[in-house]
Amino acid sequence: MNLRSLDLNLLVILDALLDEAHVSRAADRLNLSQPAASAALQRCRHLFGDVLLERGRGTMRLTPKAESLRAPLKSLLAGVTDLVDPVDPPLAELRQVLRISMTDFPALLVIGPLQQALASSAPGIDLVIQPWHGAEAARAALISGLSDIAISVLPGAQEELEVTELLDEHYVIALRPGHPAIPGFDLGRWLGYPHILVSGQGDTRSPLDADLARISCSRRVGLVVPSFGMVPDLLRASDMIAMLPSRILPAAPDLVSLPVPIPVAGFPLHLAWHRRRAKDAGLRHVAGLLVGMLA
Repeated sequence: MNLRSLDLNLLVILDALLDEAHVSRAADRLNLSQPAASAALQRCRHLFGDVLLERGRGTMRLTPKAESLRAPLKSLLAGVTDLVDPVDPPLAELRQVLRISMTDFPALLVIGPLQQALASSAPGIDLVIQPWHGAEAARAALISGLSDIAISVLPGAQEELEVTELLDEHYVIALRPGHPAIPGFDLGRWLGYPHILVSGQGDTRSPLDADLARISCSRRVGLVVPSFGMVPDLLRASDMIAMLPSRILPAAPDLVSLPVPIPVAGFPLHLAWHRRRAKDAGLRHVAGLLVGMLA
């Protein structure tokens, strides 16, 4: 290929097309007309020898070739930006949208303080808290460029990601004041009442159930909810019991917190972003604030 014939703007448009999987939305994002975006897509199809976006049921989807282009394209454009425009404006002058992927724990702990901190230090940074689809999906979204920051459990080396361990969390048992299981609380009393399980995927079992099975015990999961934020009110109004990350309980100081009656492994929590964003001042600032709030 003759690189002199390649229009870099075409790659910028392709990046938006692959992000949006929609010609009109990509055009709006780049302040282009829809015909101009459609024409750019046709040129990209010719350039890569692939349709890139194909029609599905009422929508468009990326071809395997298009999926394979996403991460390299993000890295290439980030490198060009660093080369051509390496000087960042002051934080107070930044105008940027950052997408953060995390569950409602730790979102419950940090969103308010983070927004307040940005209002004074970088008021032009807007945040999108994305729906949670699991740790592997969060990692894949960082690599593809669909997310900018992820807070998740990311064990092991992450070659393409910059990962910071924020905290090492453990679980506690939460229940309402005056709950009949509190006097002489033990394994039997814990398992004698229905449990609330938090699962964004609607799972009715968790690793705790495997731990209980190893000691020939089981529990009844009486309610599955998608959010930790829903649990305190449900506990206050019932005799159900929940096992929660310990840092959630300060937000509900009226609930009773007890140690788990059996050994249960905790979990580390990590903050991650893609290394191609190393010179993104806005991302680094937000990541630094999150580390300070959670570490």
